[in-house]
Amino acid sequence: MEHFRLFHALFPTMVQAPAKYLCLVIFSALLLLTSSCTTYHEQIKNYYSSISEGDYAKANIELEKSKLLQKTRNRLLYLLEKGRTTHALAQYDTSNHYFNLADKYIEEVRTDAGDALAGTLVNPMMQKYKGEDFEKIMIHYYKALNYLYLGKSEEAIVEARRITLQNQQLNDKFNDKNNRYSKDPFSFMLQGLIYESAADINNAFIAYRNAAEAYLNSENQEYYGIKMPEQLKKDVLRTASQNGFNDEVGRFEKLLNMKYEVHKDAEGGSLVVFWENGLAPVKEQQDFFFSLTKGTSGFYFVDMNGNNIPFDSGVSFNADHLEAADLNNFRVAFPRYAPRPPLFKIATIQTKQDSVVAEKAEDINELAISTLKQRFVKEASLALSRMAVKKAAQMVIKGKDDDNKKNKELREGIAAAIDLYSLFSEKADTRNWQTLPSSIYYARIPLQKGKNDVKIFLRDAHGKEEIKNFSVEGTGKITFYNYASLK
Repeated sequence: MEHFRLFHALFPTMVQAPAKYLCLVIFSALLLLTSSCTTYHEQIKNYYSSISEGDYAKANIELEKSKLLQKTRNRLLYLLEKGRTTHALAQYDTSNHYFNLADKYIEEVRTDAGDALAGTLVNPMMQKYKGEDFEKIMIHYYKALNYLYLGKSEEAIVEARRITLQNQQLNDKFNDKNNRYSKDPFSFMLQGLIYESAADINNAFIAYRNAAEAYLNSENQEYYGIKMPEQLKKDVLRTASQNGFNDEVGRFEKLLNMKYEVHKDAEGGSLVVFWENGLAPVKEQQDFFFSLTKGTSGFYFVDMNGNNIPFDSGVSFNADHLEAADLNNFRVAFPRYAPRPPLFKIATIQTKQDSVVAEKAEDINELAISTLKQRFVKEASLALSRMAVKKAAQMVIKGKDDDNKKNKELREGIAAAIDLYSLFSEKADTRNWQTLPSSIYYARIPLQKGKNDVKIFLRDAHGKEEIKNFSVEGTGKITFYNYASLK
């Protein structure tokens, strides 16, 4: 009986529908149900399984077989995954081909009328995916590494300059607020390293300074889960000194509580290792229940705890046919990030002469979860307004009680179908670039001239180790290396 009362409360129109329409309604509901329960991750699990196993060649094949990623609305995700997978396969030219296409897509994609209508009448999964802000930053990370590995230092510097433009866009979007993701210090550190590798010490200092100030201006000097890396402190002081900016050396010595120490450069230059640990969080769906209420300033939504969400003014809405009883019990689906805890906790980079513990430089887990929380009210308003539009359309079709009996039965049948359509078409947008790492650590270690044997020791919470061996040539310049542990 309780279940019937709940069903009646949620779908009153369906309960009133004539019996001859119920079969059609239930059949339609079952069709919708089969396609509405799975998340984006679950729909392309074969691809993600291959990635987790480190089988990038198989992942590349699975990527091409995925019908979901071939859809126009998922074009950006396809390009990002192709860029990531071909990077892992050391196909750096091909990787940058796809990342350049992703860059171009992001610049040109717009929310046209058809796209907005699909989001309103169906759900946001039907709209074109436009990417998270931190995902756009990560495109530059992989593109810059690709260029460096290909020996294209000029193109890498161009990518470094584009990091500045990307940060300016973030700055403009959030009006330089320190409590929003208005800049990305990791990208500035990468930019500084690229400039330094090209012996552009002036621009390297500016980039390191921008990164350091992002931390210093943040609450508790922590930016989205990251404390300022010690390596960054050393880099900003050293490049300030190399430029002869003695005032800046003094200023940062006070700000960083660190005395600048002169060290002789290693003959072989230095190795910068980026350790990409684990995999980015996936999005899941969570359901909330709201009612629509009209106040003195217009419509707003109220949840079961009395929290208010404003109506999205950008959604076209006609409430002429609605009554108070029609506006209760909206079920709305929102996305939430589910972290995937990485196996390894620490990485140590070791050569014959030195050993350095890698420092965390970018926490994509934290960025993803925090930025989604920050825009929750805006997204909740849009999702709820979308449901109100569906309800209004349903009431228009249902019509008035004094309509003739034949038309009334037909209208109630269609209205019941819309009830169920609204229920099962309601779906959170669970898409995101899920082969990004959970976090990125980095370390800078001196090299001797000629061949250097390097070990990366990865250690889990129980002290169990995994070792990655490789060799690099000490050339007197900065050498880059990135390693992904996907467990």
